[in-house]
Amino acid sequence: MDPHITEWLNLAVRWVHMITGIAWIGASFYFVWLENHLERSQPKEGLSGDLWAIHGGGIYHLEKYKLAPPQMPETLHWFYWEAYATFLSGFTLLAVVYYLNAPLYLIAPGSDMGTATAIAISIGSLLAGWLIYTTLCDSPLGKKPLLLGVVLFALLVLAAWGLTLIYSGRGAFIHVGAIIGTIMVGNVFRIIMPAQRAMIRAIEAGQAPDPKLPAKGLLRSRHNNYFTLPVLFIMISNHFPSTYSYEYNWAILSALAFLSILVRHYFNTRHLTQKYLWTLPAAALGMIGLAFVVAPQTAPSSNIQTVSFAQVQPIISERCSVCHSATPSYAGFNAPPLNVIMDTPEQIKALIPRIQAQAITTTAMPLGNITQMTPQERDLLGQWIAQGALVD
Repeated sequence: MDPHITEWLNLAVRWVHMITGIAWIGASFYFVWLENHLERSQPKEGLSGDLWAIHGGGIYHLEKYKLAPPQMPETLHWFYWEAYATFLSGFTLLAVVYYLNAPLYLIAPGSDMGTATAIAISIGSLLAGWLIYTTLCDSPLGKKPLLLGVVLFALLVLAAWGLTLIYSGRGAFIHVGAIIGTIMVGNVFRIIMPAQRAMIRAIEAGQAPDPKLPAKGLLRSRHNNYFTLPVLFIMISNHFPSTYSYEYNWAILSALAFLSILVRHYFNTRHLTQKYLWTLPAAALGMIGLAFVVAPQTAPSSNIQTVSFAQVQPIISERCSVCHSATPSYAGFNAPPLNVIMDTPEQIKALIPRIQAQAITTTAMPLGNITQMTPQERDLLGQWIAQGALVD
């Protein structure tokens, strides 16, 4: 496919995914907040609680029924298109970025895995993730929410570890996010919406709604709420190669997910208690600790040969400038990624910190090592940078 078309297709789908994702996550956060802040001390008959709020210059009064009102209103607002649109746009984005460019973004560098195999594993992991999750939720384990949460988290850690053995770090991260996203939309499509429709049908038929179905939907909705912050990190993780290119990247992802769940738990419970306030400084200290863990190790400088620009320029030209040039020669690029250009010594000199971070410290570049930069070439380039990166 023409690179220009691919770029704009990527932009359009990514923008839609971002817009619908904001709508879905915003609704999730709001309704959990609403549920947590209902006044339940002396509810009116038939209500489980109510809430007064002010926003945008107006005062609102919201009431929640124990099950449903005696008579349904003419207009009832439903919330589901945000979830479906986010999933569909996300899967389309997965196809546009990772399936159409599997050797570049998805398959691990040096792997002999074919594109069709990589895509089949991808789709299979999404289906398996949902089936395992919903089976566990419907099992006796589902009646023990905390234990269920621990088991689900452990399984996601296992999935992250397994995917890093198959895919590139970046590809593995995005697939953990895709598994979680599939679980979230599956909750909406298979559990939450059917429970709501069953409740409406019962009311319209003059029957008492089954309270088990709304309770099940509420539990899955809370799961979705705790999933949101890990998914949001994964959505931006491709900008941070120090996380996905780290040797134990699955552990870094798991730690970041755990810290974000702690933060989400505090905000979900702070209306009742402040005993989880410690999660905020703990998450901050955890982030500092992770930054320390993935920090690059400086190699000893003794007995290192003097490296000249003449020695590293061919490496940069062959491994980097084929993409990062005003006129890229590598198939699939009609413009330099992120407008990073390495055509002249001056341009290369100005980019030394980024070259160090991307090609030496994290080995995230070249993407998928498509130009087959060798460890020896990285070492030589690193020595040249350590010696001052002279271009004279």
